[in-house]
Amino acid sequence: MVFEGFESFDVKVDSACLGEMLSIHGIRKGRGPPLLLLHGYPQTLRIWNKIANVLAEAYTVIATDLRGYGQSDKPSGSSTHVEYSKREMASDPVQVMSRLGYETFYLVAHDR
Repeated sequence: MVFEGFESFDVKVDSACLGEMLSIHGIRKGRGPPLLLLHGYPQTLRIWNKIANVLAEAYTVIATDLRGYGQSDKPSGSSTHVEYSKREMASDPVQVMSRLGYETFYLVAHDR
């Protein structure tokens, strides 16, 4: 198993531009300060498979599929593409972390 010992979760976030909730998929493991891992384009959270377990020895590692990727919801795009704007996509992981109980956290991002 790639992410052995990680718990899988789905968190609902509010999409301001859509006026509806979206489901963001993620995984979590570890103890210690929270560390959020964000994948790049065109990957999914699976890009972290070689380092997530090592990081989980010192951190509570959370990795999510960004909206439109992997197992997270994929809203239909409009002509303005606002559903995938940086503002919308930045809001999702902040909401996920808040709903998981983390108001402050470390962030590692690839291509973001």
